[in-house]
Amino acid sequence: ALIASTAVAAALVGGVGGAALVGLEGNHSTGTTASTTSAQSVSATTNGDVSSVAEKVLPSVVQVNVTTRQGKAIGSGIILSPDGKILTNAHVVSGATAVTIALSDGTKYQAAVVGADTKADIAVLQANGASGLTAATLGDSSRLKVGDQVVAIGSPGGLQNTVTSGIVSALNRKLSDIGTGEPNPYNQTANRATDSPSYTAIQTDAAINQGNSGGPLVTMTGQVIGINSALYNPSSTSAGSVGIGFAIPVNDAKTIIDQIENG
Repeated sequence: ALIASTAVAAALVGGVGGAALVGLEGNHSTGTTASTTSAQSVSATTNGDVSSVAEKVLPSVVQVNVTTRQGKAIGSGIILSPDGKILTNAHVVSGATAVTIALSDGTKYQAAVVGADTKADIAVLQANGASGLTAATLGDSSRLKVGDQVVAIGSPGGLQNTVTSGIVSALNRKLSDIGTGEPNPYNQTANRATDSPSYTAIQTDAAINQGNSGGPLVTMTGQVIGINSALYNPSSTSAGSVGIGFAIPVNDAKTIIDQIENG
């Protein structure tokens, strides 16, 4: 786990429990990749309100239900193709012995893990026998600017079809640098495993909680520009959002998807 100790003053929540919701037998930890920025914004102009964004994107978001030897976990996912290719976090399906995805309308499919990159915290699933699904529109995360309005969609706490909104708070956040200053009561790098995810993230104040992992962060035009993956919490005893969440830039996710699909 990227974060495993409960004795420290803060927690970056992700990983096998991650912004994934884990049952009583699970653990809590975090993960994900890298991003670039430019002067052009894709979401500062409001071509629609949050309700219209939700209406457009919700059919492309799934709940990912995972069974492992340790228990059960819940995360989120993004539909990539009508035949059921799904994007999620690698930590959501880590150790999975069975995976089921549930569409926004409640339809369920068994799914297989096509491949996963634990360093990038990206996984691709394939829903068995799926057809006619609504694929999400992937945007260009390099065009984001701080202050752009965004919407997060997923299953926090197992509550499917949950929508929250906020802004891009920062870009190019290296999660490995969080809590590395001196003096620093939040330094947890000693607990970092060699195979823990490592990435540069989009920071957002849109509420992200456990269960949001693998779900989309989208612009006000409904384009996916990030994959919600981690949250920062100043208390090791709670896992609620404090307005500091992190998403994998979608441009980085596209690269990993191609690598997984092409072997």
